[in-house]
Amino acid sequence: MSLTTRAAVVESGGASFTLSDVELDAPGPYEALVRMVATGLCHTDLSVASGGLPFPLPGVLGHEGAGVVEAVGSAVTGVAPGDHVVLSFTSCGACRNCHGGHPAYCTTWLPLNLIGGRRADGTATLRRDGEPLGGHFFGQSSFAERALVDERSLVRVDPDVPLESIAPLGCGVQTGVGAVWNVLEPATGSTIVVLGAGAVGLSAVMAAALTPATTIVAVDRLAERLELAREVGATHTVDATREDVPEALRRISDGAGADGIVETTGSVAVLRQGVDALAARGTLVVVGAPPFGTEVPLDVNGLLAGKRIVGLTLGDSETQAFIPALVRLVREGRLPLHRLISTYPFAEIDRAVQDMSTGKAIKPVLTF
Repeated sequence: MSLTTRAAVVESGGASFTLSDVELDAPGPYEALVRMVATGLCHTDLSVASGGLPFPLPGVLGHEGAGVVEAVGSAVTGVAPGDHVVLSFTSCGACRNCHGGHPAYCTTWLPLNLIGGRRADGTATLRRDGEPLGGHFFGQSSFAERALVDERSLVRVDPDVPLESIAPLGCGVQTGVGAVWNVLEPATGSTIVVLGAGAVGLSAVMAAALTPATTIVAVDRLAERLELAREVGATHTVDATREDVPEALRRISDGAGADGIVETTGSVAVLRQGVDALAARGTLVVVGAPPFGTEVPLDVNGLLAGKRIVGLTLGDSETQAFIPALVRLVREGRLPLHRLISTYPFAEIDRAVQDMSTGKAIKPVLTF
């Protein structure tokens, strides 16, 4: 039996979010019905809503959900009604990368999460007036009071931690933290540079502060973001509107370059600066996503010093282990995620979008 719930629907590319009643399917064998308590707003949501990605619209987005399980399908074993859960991406669970602990590189990741809008079998999870809507976004479509969620998107978490404080763990935070912990893995005395001090970049700064890295540099164009970066772990900051970034990074590293760089801006020019700023055998992690087809020119000879450029999806995280560890760090105050969060009632989603777009809010979290 279907369930009616209120959701924020994007009618077409570039349109605002409209609150509307929609019908959810009953949970399938490997799905759960989750009452949403909070959900983060991410730039990926805005990119899809703008029409920049080929997601089927009208549809329901949202992929940083947190809530309470209300019902489960017949084959679900990982969660039960009443469990508190953080929602993250989904995956097939059967391919080589899923079996190898790298579900963010699932062979069916794109259609299951970002552009398909339906279950793997092609059926819709959402309808309005009997007509299918784009849904199943990251296996959840959490811009709704209730969501039908893939079991592989569900991570059971400590019920004593407020869900609005950990909703962003499902995407942006685990991406920034994973870039540092799962890819860069800083050695003692490392120099780590984070290009862009938004939610992902500041998460990377926090993560670096929990490693043996001794120099942590945040680069941004907004002075207030840089001040916050210092407060959450950066040892140095560079204001890109006032300083020559390559020269500043050379000075801070005593000419050696950076051992690890996290590029979060999606700017081709910034990416190129980052590659040039790497030390010999240094690694740059590409997190920021410009439009499909974007290319960047590189000095090939400059790469021969052992420099590595690594693309990253969702922190290369195995969510069932990674997200509970992050929840514990939030609970203990060692990952001060609250410094990034601004909360908004669900009905004010368009104000949250505006504040995020103008830079007023770093990580908007919608509450229900």
